[in-house]
Amino acid sequence: MQKHQKWLGVFLLSLSVSWGVMHFNFSQLEGWSIKSAYGQNLRPEQAAEMVYERLPELPKENNYISDETGEINPSHTLIGRFIRYHKDFKRRSPQHPLDWKVTLADYLGVNQSIRESNYPGSTLKSNPLTKDIEVIRQLSRRQRQQLVDLLVEIYNPQPQTTTNQGIPTETEGTSSPESTSGTPGLSRPGDAQLLAP
Repeated sequence: MQKHQKWLGVFLLSLSVSWGVMHFNFSQLEGWSIKSAYGQNLRPEQAAEMVYERLPELPKENNYISDETGEINPSHTLIGRFIRYHKDFKRRSPQHPLDWKVTLADYLGVNQSIRESNYPGSTLKSNPLTKDIEVIRQLSRRQRQQLVDLLVEIYNPQPQTTTNQGIPTETEGTSSPESTSGTPGLSRPGDAQLLAP
């Protein structure tokens, strides 16, 4: 009898834990998963459009002729190809700045060399790789950093929560003679008691 009660207790405990986990997953992570799915499901052209809205000074390089229609395809932009190369050809995460910087390093010639066969441009009459590399190399360091920051923001649309808890200034607390000299003083026995409420 006692053995059955023990197993019943284990079963009920595991059931309540799994119910709590299921409840947590659906209630706590629902907003995050929707935002994450939104960022992950963006087509490169959509993300590129968002980049150009925020950074209009970036060159579009969208004057290439489509192999299928024989006309210029204005949606085939430099940033769209950059994103497609990053996500589709190199399979790098769009949510981490370091991964975008590695892709930039490919364009700058300090990481992996980019081959035309591994570059988005097969639907165009001429592959834009050489010109795209030249344009990316002409971007300033500030522009490249802005591009990385914006791409991470687009593909990872979680609000960045920062705690803005104020650090007490000298006017809020009492200052000791050691702290007024510009260098912090050494701690002394009993100092921890001064911090207790």
